[in-house]
Amino acid sequence: MANTAVADADSGLTGAELAARYGLTVAGERPTLAGYTRQLWSYRHFIAAYANAKMVAAFATARLGRVWQVLTPLTNAAIYYLIFGVILNTKGEIPNFIAYLCVGLFIFNFTQTAVVQGTQSISGNLGLIRALHFPRASLPISVTLTQFQHLLTAMVVLVAIVLVTGEPLNLEWLLVIPALLLQSIFNVGMALGMARLGAKVTDLKQLMPFITRTWMYASGVLYSVDNFAKHLPGWAQTIIEANPLLIYIELVRHAMLESSPLTSSTTRLWLVGAAWALAAFLGGYLYFWRGEQEYGRG
Repeated sequence: MANTAVADADSGLTGAELAARYGLTVAGERPTLAGYTRQLWSYRHFIAAYANAKMVAAFATARLGRVWQVLTPLTNAAIYYLIFGVILNTKGEIPNFIAYLCVGLFIFNFTQTAVVQGTQSISGNLGLIRALHFPRASLPISVTLTQFQHLLTAMVVLVAIVLVTGEPLNLEWLLVIPALLLQSIFNVGMALGMARLGAKVTDLKQLMPFITRTWMYASGVLYSVDNFAKHLPGWAQTIIEANPLLIYIELVRHAMLESSPLTSSTTRLWLVGAAWALAAFLGGYLYFWRGEQEYGRG
């Protein structure tokens, strides 16, 4: 084989022609989109195991361990209830403000944490990336999977809060499942897109707390969504109502709460929520795939 290759080189074949003849490829070359998707599927067990390991490690040094999965959102809810519900007295605007607030916080936190940690999923794992060969999209996807597992625990607590505060259990609660499915798809796309941005602009992680805090205030988490129509001009209200997190929060609130204000009809909420999930996933996946050969270099 070696003698044959030498003879071919002597015959005047170019490097590209020699590589094509002997099936050689460029090291680190980006695979085709279909090939990349197949690679990701073959690494599904690695993604699940890595997500589980990250979830266990997150509370490994805390004495209460995974109890913090419940205590953290409950503590946040108590603080925001004190500030917005009691001090600013917004609880009078909304029936069952406690449940309304908790739904908003729990659902918002699912996306917020997935996006923030997704931003650092490449830049924060350069040692792993440079040591092992695997499709890099495994990292932001595993981030979303980890946060989904946290959400499942939080939803058990949320269901208890909603029931204790007087909301009846009915068949509409089943709509929470497709709403969270759409949000999860949206989160995967956002985590993928932000992972590439975070790898290119390492200072982005410093800006994320300010970005997500603004996003929370624009998502009607802490107060009635009716305030958007009362205090914003028409064009700004239209932009706010297209906010994907506001939409997913409203879908879950509408399913679990009897009297929850909405910015638009439920049919529109479902259609726009599905459009956001599809656009974010396809856009984030394609954007991340196009930078696959860049990760871990430099």
